[in-house]
Amino acid sequence: MKMKKIRTPKELNSLQDSLRQQRDPNKPCIRVCLGTGCRARGSANVMSSFKDEIERQNLEIQIDRKQTGCHGFCERGPVIVIGPKEIFYQRVKPSDVPEIVSKTLLNGEVVDRLLFTDPAGQKALYEHEVPFYKKQTRLVLANNGRIDPTNILDYIAIGGYQALAKATTTMSCEEIIDTIERSGLRGLGGGFPTGRKWRSCKEAQGDVKFVIGNGDEGDPGAFSDRSLMEANPHSILEGMIIGAFAIGANQGYLYVRAEYPLALRHLQTAIDQAREYGFLGNNIFNSGFDFDIKINRGGGAFVCGESSALMASIEGKMGEPRAKYVHTVERGLWNQPTNLNNVKTWANVPLIINNGTDWYVKMGTEKSKGTGIFSLVGKVNNTGLVEIQMGTPLKTIVYDIGGGITKGKRFKAVQTGGPSGGCIPEELLDLTVDFEKLTEAGSMMGSGGMIVMDEDTCMVDVARYFLDFLQNESCGKCVPCREGIKRMLEIVTKITKGQASEEDLELLEDLARMVKDFSLCGLGQTAPNTVLSTLRYFGDEYVAHIRDKKCTAGICRDLIAFVIIEDKCTGCGACLKLCPQQAIQGKPKELHLIDPAKCMRCGICRDACPFEAIIVR
Repeated sequence: MKMKKIRTPKELNSLQDSLRQQRDPNKPCIRVCLGTGCRARGSANVMSSFKDEIERQNLEIQIDRKQTGCHGFCERGPVIVIGPKEIFYQRVKPSDVPEIVSKTLLNGEVVDRLLFTDPAGQKALYEHEVPFYKKQTRLVLANNGRIDPTNILDYIAIGGYQALAKATTTMSCEEIIDTIERSGLRGLGGGFPTGRKWRSCKEAQGDVKFVIGNGDEGDPGAFSDRSLMEANPHSILEGMIIGAFAIGANQGYLYVRAEYPLALRHLQTAIDQAREYGFLGNNIFNSGFDFDIKINRGGGAFVCGESSALMASIEGKMGEPRAKYVHTVERGLWNQPTNLNNVKTWANVPLIINNGTDWYVKMGTEKSKGTGIFSLVGKVNNTGLVEIQMGTPLKTIVYDIGGGITKGKRFKAVQTGGPSGGCIPEELLDLTVDFEKLTEAGSMMGSGGMIVMDEDTCMVDVARYFLDFLQNESCGKCVPCREGIKRMLEIVTKITKGQASEEDLELLEDLARMVKDFSLCGLGQTAPNTVLSTLRYFGDEYVAHIRDKKCTAGICRDLIAFVIIEDKCTGCGACLKLCPQQAIQGKPKELHLIDPAKCMRCGICRDACPFEAIIVR
């Protein structure tokens, strides 16, 4: 039977009330994370096991099951939460399911081994007690672990599309833009004021106008856009529809990289459902406003995260940027006024329309309002998806939310903003995270990547890695970027091999500033950030590589040697068996030795040694 389209706020309210009456808030409900991270750890099998066990015990009427998107605590996946008490179980296996059903769901008992335990031995029974969540402010991510992303009724039941109804029936276009402008919302990608961009696009002259949602995060280690698109696609759609209404656009595009198959499926399902219910299509809420959204799959080019390159890609052209003096809000997609925002930015819009600017501006700092969303990864105990108020200190994110550095090692640096960002050292751990402070420190917000590094990280090698990435991802259109990044990479590679001079170090910094000042687009303009920030904060490591031919972190292969400590070696043979070069010699239960002429310094031996008898010199 075809669904009757919702045409008035009254009809939406009626449906929402009906859904809430049908749903018993006290009924046990198992919410299983089926985001990409938990799926990689087998959560789909956990979900299947719950289905089978509930059916086996004829409990379908008594217990609900719900697939959700990413809960955030990826390090502890598969994650499940059991409502209504919000009992939090982590690292759940299919074999745990019968016990969870029989003990927790039927008898109210806790499966102790599945609770999160902090390093001090303190267990957390409920989701809100888990340290990872305690100091977060989850607005955009609030419903990620609570709704089924493939079911529009779940979204409507929690108030979904109410902001759209309010905007299209009670607010003028000017009032909507003014609300977004006064909220202080900034692009959660580049940091440009969202309301100002909307106003410029609305006032631009053009036959048609477009809005675009940018879900093409390409930074190594970043997955916040992906997780949002997988977990709450309707929040993005609702924001885009409101934005389109405000600026007078009738067509929208979601640009999503093809490497995100689950996000693409959930977005397409959400678009189809929104059309079915009348939130997309003709005469939305009887306002006379027509709007629809198409998905465009990106081919994985990092440069297509840049606005004009992204639009060229949608047009079917090569993803190359154009000169910045031509603003996309005036001449963007097909040379028409186009408003592009990151998907996280769009998801903030319904929250602001529903709650008002006074609510939003209370969060964050003077110039950076609301929250920031980060993919917290690297050498930190609690990796995952994090949403914090702007102005939260880095130390809070790394130690309180992230649980500190793995294996008790010393914090060295954190990189924010991916390849385009910079590395922030230990002495700046009290730095507050917002657009201005990160920029002052030589980094940026970017797409929300936050990579934590420990004492075993070589910062010269970090610069080399990201330069290599950016050289491959540069479109090659402009000489400063195409040739400058290549030459910077050559110099940094020489430094890691101990072949560079101090004159090379001076040339490296000069090149970095030239590339930053003269590149055509954001890729080239921000490409030197990692080099400049590591030179600024870790210049002594560069000098050690050049003068002393020494990598203090023991990473750069040409500058290190592996040595077996005599009084620790038991002659177990673990290293000898795994050495790919047969560089290790020794009889069982006797001291082993490494032949430096054969050793390729891969580190397999050190990782294999159960007695930590192999060190780097």
